[in-house]
Amino acid sequence: MKEALQQYQNQLHISHSQIFCYLACSLKYQFQYVQKSAPQHLSVALPFGKAIHQAIEKYYQSVMDTGEGAPVEIMQELFTESLSLAIDDPTTPILFKKEAPDKDSIIEMGLQLLQVFHDEVDLTGYEVVGTEIPLSATLYTEHGDATDFKLVGILDVLLTDQESGELLVVDNKTAKQAMAQSATDENLQMSAYSYLLASNKYVFPRAEVKCRFDVLRKLKKPKMEYSYTFRTADHRKRFAKIASAVLAGIENRIFVPQQSWMCFDCQYKDACNNW
Repeated sequence: MKEALQQYQNQLHISHSQIFCYLACSLKYQFQYVQKSAPQHLSVALPFGKAIHQAIEKYYQSVMDTGEGAPVEIMQELFTESLSLAIDDPTTPILFKKEAPDKDSIIEMGLQLLQVFHDEVDLTGYEVVGTEIPLSATLYTEHGDATDFKLVGILDVLLTDQESGELLVVDNKTAKQAMAQSATDENLQMSAYSYLLASNKYVFPRAEVKCRFDVLRKLKKPKMEYSYTFRTADHRKRFAKIASAVLAGIENRIFVPQQSWMCFDCQYKDACNNW
């Protein structure tokens, strides 16, 4: 995976996370991706999510290698090590949240979530095609003209239905709130994944792609919820149109602040206020 990611550095590329960042606040995009400014702090949610993903990847990789998921103790150990390294890094202060105000509490939350994942994940009827799959594809305009940019992304998990042969792309998330069906259906991340799968011939150009978010809810009694959706060729076309518009905005250096709930723990709050 590291080799595949390294080759992207030599290409003009954009990811779903960059597109989301620009749409949410183009000024933050400028600070983060154009100026590459040092953040004033780092929300604990970022290393927490990364550590959870690494532990879940370990589970699925074990399924592929041995037919059985990794023991929960191994997942929890990997999570704790990864998160501790990030929190203890002196270069960037960590901003904790109300529900987990310190290192011990955020680690305990993660251990509980991983226990729930291990207890409830069900692969009956599915085969794991891959985990943390890096893909890239040429971005086309709405008129079908190739751009100089590649869309890049990493799929958390790709499953195949053993009976029908249909693919199911899975994205793992942690959240306090339930994921509304409208949010699932409108999520651009799955549109990006669908675009990558179709461009890399995992599915036929006009085929529908089945998608699922596996959401670990950060509650007093954690639980795991599934949110299903799908993406068609029309979704992929609309995504390409949005991506092209974002690239046009970046090329024309259109960077303006956007007030929203995400301003609360933004790592560029001071830079924004001084803009």
